[in-house]
Amino acid sequence: MSPQTASIHVFPSHRQNEINRHIYSGFTEHMGRCIEGGIYDPNNPNKDLLTPKSLRKDVISTLKPLDIPIFRYPGGNFTATYHWQDGVGPHSQRPTRLNLAWGGQPETNQFGTNEFMGWCRDHMNAEPYLCLNMGTGTLDEALSWIEYCNATGNSYYAKLRREHTGHDRPHNVKYWGLGNEVWGPWQIAQTKDPKSYAETALQWAKAIKLLDPSVKLILCGSDGMQPWDYEVIEATILPATTSDLGVTQGPLIDYVSIHGYTASSNHHKNVFAPLSAEHAILTTTALIDLACASNAIPPGQPRPTIAFDEWNVWDPKRAVGSQGAEEKYTLSDALAVAVWLNVFVRQSDKVGMACLAQSVNVISPLMTTETGVIRQTSWFVYELFCRFVRGHKVDVVVNCECYQGDTSPAWLRDSVKGREMRWLDVCASVDGEGWCVVCVVNAHEGEDIVTAVGGVDGGTEVEVYEVNGESVDVTNMDGEEKVGICEKRWVVQGEYVFPAHSFTMLRFRVSERK
Repeated sequence: MSPQTASIHVFPSHRQNEINRHIYSGFTEHMGRCIEGGIYDPNNPNKDLLTPKSLRKDVISTLKPLDIPIFRYPGGNFTATYHWQDGVGPHSQRPTRLNLAWGGQPETNQFGTNEFMGWCRDHMNAEPYLCLNMGTGTLDEALSWIEYCNATGNSYYAKLRREHTGHDRPHNVKYWGLGNEVWGPWQIAQTKDPKSYAETALQWAKAIKLLDPSVKLILCGSDGMQPWDYEVIEATILPATTSDLGVTQGPLIDYVSIHGYTASSNHHKNVFAPLSAEHAILTTTALIDLACASNAIPPGQPRPTIAFDEWNVWDPKRAVGSQGAEEKYTLSDALAVAVWLNVFVRQSDKVGMACLAQSVNVISPLMTTETGVIRQTSWFVYELFCRFVRGHKVDVVVNCECYQGDTSPAWLRDSVKGREMRWLDVCASVDGEGWCVVCVVNAHEGEDIVTAVGGVDGGTEVEVYEVNGESVDVTNMDGEEKVGICEKRWVVQGEYVFPAHSFTMLRFRVSERK
C-alpha cells in the first residue's frame, strides 16, 4: 500500500464513552494582551466595540457560538503572585502591582474576580475555573477567596461580595486548581519536592472541602510522565475518611492536571507531535490506576480524572512569553491543533477537561486589533469540533501507511503511539440526534490520499467541512483570510479523496442504534 490509498471504516452503532464537552474549555491569563486588549479593552477609542463594562463585543460574539464550557483564570504562571483581593472592590482603590511572571509589566487589577465572573456567566454562558496561589499565597487567603465566591450566609467575605456586586447571588465557582506548575524552575516560589507539595495540597484540600464540599479540586501534575506526577498522585489519592467528630470527607482530589505544548518548524514533525499528548494521557491514567491500587481505594469510590488544562501549539522561542506570546499560526499549526483535538476525543474516557491556552491574543486562534478580530488558521478546526463533535465516541478503524521520519519530541517515534503515526489521523463520534462525525487530518504535505470509507451507506449525502490552504506555511495574519472552512456535499459512491495537508470533517445521518 502506498501513502496515496487507505481505508476508514466507522462503526456508528459501536458507541463507547460519552464525550465530555469540557474538553473544549478555554484559558484566560493576565499575560500579554489576553485580558487587557483582548477580552477587556477600556483604552479602545471605539466605544461601539465595548460593553458598558469595557468587554470586547466582537470577542464575545465570536467566541459565544462555540459554547465553550469552562474558562480557567487568572493563570498560569501569573497565579503564583496573584492576590485576589487586589482585584475586587472599587476600581479607584485597586493597587497596581508588577506582573513578575511575565516581564514585570504593571498589572492594574482593573479586571478581577467579579469582572471575570460577569464575562463567564453573563456573556459566555461558561463555568469559571479559578487557580489558587500556592506560590506566594496562603491557605487562609485561598479559603477567603472561596468564601467570597461561594458562601451564602452572613460571613465576612460573603457580605463583602454582596457589597462589591450589589446582589445576593453567589458566584458558585465549582473548579479550583491547587497551584499551577509549582514544580517548574520558571515558577515564583517553586516547590522542588513533590512530597512537600503533596502534603501542602492535602492540607489545603481538607480545609477547602470542609468549607465547601461541592467544589472540584485539581491537583498540580507535570506533563503526566514524570516522577513528580506519580509521587503527588500516590500521596493524595486516598480513601474517604470520617473524623472523630463524625465529619466524613470524600475523595479530596477530583482531577489531576497535566500540561503540554508542541511545535516544530518541520511540517510532519509539527503535525504528529500532539500524539505525545496521547501517550501522556495513557501514562497518567496508568499512574492513577497504580495509586488507587497502592492506596486500596475501595470499589465505587470516585477516581480522579485528567484535566489537560493547558495545551496548544507554542514555540516559546518564536513567541516569547514575556513579550506577549502572540503566535502567528500556519496551516501546519492548524492541522496540529486538529490532531490535539482528535487525541482528546479518542481519549475522552480519561480526560474530564482540557483548556486551550489561551483564548484571546496569547498563543490563541483569535486575535484582536483596534477595530476587529482576526481568526487564525487554528480557529477553524477548533470551531468545527466545538460545533459538531459531541455525544459518544464511536469505533473507527483506519488502514493507512505510517509516517516513518523523525519526531518531536524525539522519543515519540519509539513510543507505542509513535509506531502508529498514520498519515490519516482520525476520530469519530455520534450525537444524540443521530449525526455521525468523522474527523480526518491528512498530515502528508504533498500527497492526496484516496480512501475507501466504510460504515456509511452508498447514496448517503454527507456534509463536508474542509480546512486547507495553498501550502502548509500559509497564515491569516497578513490582512487576508487565506485559510477558512470550505463547505460542500459528497454523495457516497466509492472513495473519498482527502487532499494533502488538510483537515476534513464528514458529517452524516445514521439510523437509530439497534
